[in-house]
Amino acid sequence: MLLIYEPESAYQGEAGERRLTEIVAKHMALAEELIAAGVQTGGAGLQGVDTATTVVTQGGRQTLHDGPFAETHEQLGGYYMIEVDDLDQALAIARRVPVAEGGKVEVRPLMREDG
Repeated sequence: MLLIYEPESAYQGEAGERRLTEIVAKHMALAEELIAAGVQTGGAGLQGVDTATTVVTQGGRQTLHDGPFAETHEQLGGYYMIEVDDLDQALAIARRVPVAEGGKVEVRPLMREDG
């Protein structure tokens, strides 16, 4: 899985809206290419952190909190699910994922029942 983290502030204001339009177009082009190559098995962008609700379990009780769990400058903004042979191939694709300045793409294998 390729997890995309970016500062939400990168897409605020008029310049941010233009940047978002450009980035989304690049994501669509990359996704189209990866799907055609049979590499992408899923993916999506996420709505802003202002729509998030977090369930916190502590001391045997659960409480609900507005916003994301992580208190960081970058927020999880979307993901790509890919199926490749090795880490090197995943990293090559991760380097192509469009992000705003300061954005990060985390590459992480999924847990599988078959090991």
